[in-house]
Amino acid sequence: MRILAQIRDSLPKRKFPDASIPTRQRVGLAPQAEFVCNARMAPEKKYEISVSVRTQFIPEQSEAERGPFVFAYFITIRNSGSVPAQLISRHWIITDAEGRSQEVKGLGVVGQQPMLKPGEEFQYQSGTPLSTPVGTMRGSYQMVAEDGTRFDASIPEFVLSMPRTLH
Repeated sequence: MRILAQIRDSLPKRKFPDASIPTRQRVGLAPQAEFVCNARMAPEKKYEISVSVRTQFIPEQSEAERGPFVFAYFITIRNSGSVPAQLISRHWIITDAEGRSQEVKGLGVVGQQPMLKPGEEFQYQSGTPLSTPVGTMRGSYQMVAEDGTRFDASIPEFVLSMPRTLH
């Protein structure tokens, strides 16, 4: 938890660009990488959440020779459905380059359970240490719509990579 607090404190608070670009993924593996995930929606979908992710390697908190390798990730969650929905909990699967996985489950995100009206976004930043310079994250948010319907918002896999590690 101390590492996550240090990540939050060391990163500037900033607005993120609109990441609701339909059905296209942007992937860059430089110090900052941005991913647009789950952004497609049929017009009749009531329960649809779009998730975009941008990542950043944090060299000041990492040990480049042996690890840990610390990464920040910046999330934008957008209600692209037609009914209000609240984020209740999260489930992450974090995997390092040697295939070791860690599951993280918990209520809300950064201590909040945001209610999103159609078209609204919620943004937050967090971080994770890895034992290798490359890894992945994927997961889901568990949501409840205003009408009581429960559904999962998928977070497709994205890469965490120390600069100049992948080509």
